[in-house]
Amino acid sequence: MRLDPITLAVLNGRLVQIADEMDATLFRSAFNPIIAEAHDACHGLYHAKTGATLVQGTSGLPIFVGAMAFAVKAVIDKVEIDGPPQAGDTYIFNDPYDGGTHLNDFRLVRPLIWQDRVFAWIASVGHWLDVGGNVPGNFNAKATESFQEGFRIPPVKLVRDGVLQHDILDILAANSRVPQSNWGDLNGQLNALDLGEKRMHVLLGDYGADTVSTALEALSMRAEALMRANIAALPDGVYSYDDFLDNDGVIDTPLRIALDLTIAGDRMTLDFSRSSPPCDGPLNIARSTAIACCYVALKHLFTDVPANAGCLAPIAFVVPDTTLLGVSAPRPVGGYTETILRVIDTIFGAFAQAAPGRANGSPFGTINALSLSGWRTHGRRWVMFCFFGGGLGGNPLGDGLNHGNNPISTATIPPAEILESLYPVMFTQWALRADSGGPGRHRGGLGAVYEIEALADGDTDVFLLGERGKHPPFGVAGGAAATCNRFFYETDEGERSPPLVSKITDVKIRKGRKVRLETPGGGGYGDPFARDPALVRRDVSLGYVSPAAAAADYGVMLRADGSLDEAATTARRRGRGQ
Repeated sequence: MRLDPITLAVLNGRLVQIADEMDATLFRSAFNPIIAEAHDACHGLYHAKTGATLVQGTSGLPIFVGAMAFAVKAVIDKVEIDGPPQAGDTYIFNDPYDGGTHLNDFRLVRPLIWQDRVFAWIASVGHWLDVGGNVPGNFNAKATESFQEGFRIPPVKLVRDGVLQHDILDILAANSRVPQSNWGDLNGQLNALDLGEKRMHVLLGDYGADTVSTALEALSMRAEALMRANIAALPDGVYSYDDFLDNDGVIDTPLRIALDLTIAGDRMTLDFSRSSPPCDGPLNIARSTAIACCYVALKHLFTDVPANAGCLAPIAFVVPDTTLLGVSAPRPVGGYTETILRVIDTIFGAFAQAAPGRANGSPFGTINALSLSGWRTHGRRWVMFCFFGGGLGGNPLGDGLNHGNNPISTATIPPAEILESLYPVMFTQWALRADSGGPGRHRGGLGAVYEIEALADGDTDVFLLGERGKHPPFGVAGGAAATCNRFFYETDEGERSPPLVSKITDVKIRKGRKVRLETPGGGGYGDPFARDPALVRRDVSLGYVSPAAAAADYGVMLRADGSLDEAATTARRRGRGQ
């Protein structure tokens, strides 16, 4: 069957709209602000036999979509052993080694039954606030095995023949500090699946299964063709880039993430064999997670390629299990967000060698997973987890975005007002961080300063799992690196910072004491001394760049009143390096 372009476009629009509606349903009903406000969740449609991604929403996390293909395949494998699923069956699991990411991310997978057969699978994933383990919020920087990070659920039937299995619910509730939050998020995910199933039945009724299947196949083939064309336009060769994680939270030794990117015709190979071996701490990831974050990086580089499994057809992945990028249980993986960001950075760095005119400076490269927790006056536990923003890299078209989110997602940073309304904390500072963006012809975006005061009676526990405390976001095409990450907390002896710079556990602060994050900016693009002096003067007037940095980093001299001293600037730039 062949479809005319108009029908194909209409079907593509309706399919994406279904996934978007599922996203919106969960975002509007979740209890947890990390889902409701930050949109740390996603939905999609997956192939009936292979689990390959067919459709994803436009507002969910892309990293989840890539990993979910492996998760759906895990359910398909279970079905082959247990027998065919029934309409209404829904599987739940959070196994990070079998299509997952880390233990907080719960996946619900449901067969879409049409005319007595599985037409496709629909799936939902969302970040639950707490799933047990040694540390509230589960970002345990000292974990040396997954059992210290939370409880692990393999694929099991949460809904059987349309009936919710309350024994499974009891197990989930008994293993969380905030079961009421998880219960609300779970119901939101179930409602999203209900809506997706309903919308897909209407679509199949309107067009028929054969027509929709043909459209899905055509969209996948187009994605593959576009990806091959993009790769073929790049010069053949091997492009290598190495970047580093500060440490694993246990041993203060850098961890290498190394990529050898090979372009040969219309095919590409991503080889991570030179990366560090599995580490003791929670900075490991599973192979499925590594491939998923490569998918995200490639989508950033080749923006015209549709978001489905077809775009990965011309890509080969070499991710040995002898590296920290291909581990299995029970290696800890709670800090996976930091490692996948560094994997994405290595792809950006290698790509900058193959196509410098299309490259961008490194983004700030850490989510700064900060958890604060304690007890309310009436005896209930509270757990606040949040991630924070920073600067994105300068690029050929302009400066990097100030205070943006990382490239792993389309998530948003939760508003201070929402967090203050839900937890006993107060943000005493939320500001751009001056001089944090990497200097360049196009400056890297600025990081931010977040200062939070504890308001709860009694101690507030503090946990942080971050990165870029020692190895700053890099610049490209002659651009300079951005600033590093910093964290401080108040004690009786004054401010302290963690020995491991960006990771901390076992810290308590009293009521009225504060913690402060100073996040990195993005790397610069191009020679900083080629930046238009008028733009540097503007940056100084806005507080983005200090007068001292304008002179040192850009060779731009300003008078006391902030006006540009053109003669001194010309002399400074001519005398560069002397």
